[in-house]
Amino acid sequence: MGDRFQVIVDLDADDDDAGPLARRVREWLVAEGVVRGERTPCVPGQPLGHPPGPHWERAVTDDWDVPPSDGLAVHTRRTGFTSGADMPGAALCPRCAASVALDDAAAWPAFSTAMQAWHDTGAAAVDCPACTAPVPVQDWTWDEAPLALGHLGFEFWNWPDLTDAFLARVAAHLDGHRTAYLWGKF
Repeated sequence: MGDRFQVIVDLDADDDDAGPLARRVREWLVAEGVVRGERTPCVPGQPLGHPPGPHWERAVTDDWDVPPSDGLAVHTRRTGFTSGADMPGAALCPRCAASVALDDAAAWPAFSTAMQAWHDTGAAAVDCPACTAPVPVQDWTWDEAPLALGHLGFEFWNWPDLTDAFLARVAAHLDGHRTAYLWGKF
């Protein structure tokens, strides 16, 4: 069966604002009763997380069979979030919408190197082969299996599907930052 996760990633937060934004969203989630304020060992792979609150259903679709069995992990450090074991087949340039096949012998190493540089330093770019613009690696989008690079992520473990309205409400607490939604299963 496995563990299922859903992540809301703030694509624009940096080292300085990840903590304050995380606090703001966490306080709102606690006030809404979506999660509890205390931290417990309720998140796979993390020492502590926030367990579901008394009104967790405010975040999810109506077609759930069981309540969440695990909680929320809040990440406030530079992280590469992925949808699981699969990698995307192509990167999509945000400037010109060109699709860059990642199975190309030259393409994947450029992205892999840039992702590692971003993780280590907070900045890296990949030149788009179509428009030749240097594009920050965290601004590229991905087909098939999504991934997102960010300093702030809200990772819900073993919850029913989050609603679009809930995703929008979380985004509204992030100062108009762009967000990405990923889900996966291990």
